[in-house]
Amino acid sequence: MLVEMINNVTSKIEQFNHEHLTWQRMLAFFKQENSYLKTRLSKVVDGNTGKEFIDLAEHYQNQFVLKDEFIDDLKQDVNKLIQFLKKEEYGNSISFRKLEASQKRLRNEMESLEKSFTLLKNQFNNYLVSVL
Repeated sequence: MLVEMINNVTSKIEQFNHEHLTWQRMLAFFKQENSYLKTRLSKVVDGNTGKEFIDLAEHYQNQFVLKDEFIDDLKQDVNKLIQFLKKEEYGNSISFRKLEASQKRLRNEMESLEKSFTLLKNQFNNYLVSVL
């Protein structure tokens, strides 16, 4: 029974490590994509000075900045979880439950980021198509 429990914890920790690596790659991608969107916005703004256009451009710029901040926060949270995972011993069920809860919270936040980023990018691209 104890061996089975230890194997289960080990398997979960391996899965957590896999997720952390995936999240790091995803966050790097979103950061790069967000940078591209801000550059695209800058280029489009250079050729357009209408008030309505500028107002919406500011809206998108603000949204991109907020996404950058959220990405940075998530990156810090992932790195903290990686450090926690490296230093903890999981014979203590309280530590493991804390790890599982943190992992689940981050998993939900990563999913939320992915959905909201895709939505923002699509809205921005549709907006550009409509005004150009």
